[in-house]
Amino acid sequence: MRTPEQVTEIIERLEAEYPLAACSLEYQKDYELLFSVRLAAQCTDERVNQITPALFARFPTLQSFAEADVEDVETYIHSCGFFRSKARDIVKCAQVLLLEHGGRVPDTMEALVALPGVGRKTANLVLGDVYHKPAVVVDTHCIRLSNRMGLVDGLKDPVKIETALRAILPPEKSSDFCHRLVLHGRAVCDARKPRCEACCVRHVCQSFAGNAEATA
Repeated sequence: MRTPEQVTEIIERLEAEYPLAACSLEYQKDYELLFSVRLAAQCTDERVNQITPALFARFPTLQSFAEADVEDVETYIHSCGFFRSKARDIVKCAQVLLLEHGGRVPDTMEALVALPGVGRKTANLVLGDVYHKPAVVVDTHCIRLSNRMGLVDGLKDPVKIETALRAILPPEKSSDFCHRLVLHGRAVCDARKPRCEACCVRHVCQSFAGNAEATA
């Protein structure tokens, strides 16, 4: 595990390296982010961003999604995988938002995870990006990098990782920090072949230190 000073160093170095911490999914309305994250399951953000312009043009309002034929939605999202379950969740979610929340995306974890197709990762992303609340978005990049860096100790369960990171990250920085983990994971800390020589936090990374000792 990293010391509080090392955690601070990691946060600050990533802030300097990636000053613009933002979700890579493109959206204009709150519910569009909710639906885009659902589409991103087992799919890349890049692919989702290719799909959503036509999808949101065809269904420009929450009401239009709620009234949509699921098969019609499927034709627009076919290429993102698991399109049948995703289309079903999106239509049902739109209906629940209108019926139970007055067409507004809720701002609590409890209400968000009660929506069709919404888990803690999606809920945290919405809470952080839409409502600017403390949030820890645990995706594959977060799982990989938090373990490699030593922010968590051999954890794979997303809920346990979320709990562990909440305990060490400043609440006001947690959401942006998770975005920066995604950026760093894509640019440098690749799953198969991390480019440690180009890493801005290698000097405080538990994995790099362990590898250096092993080869010494």
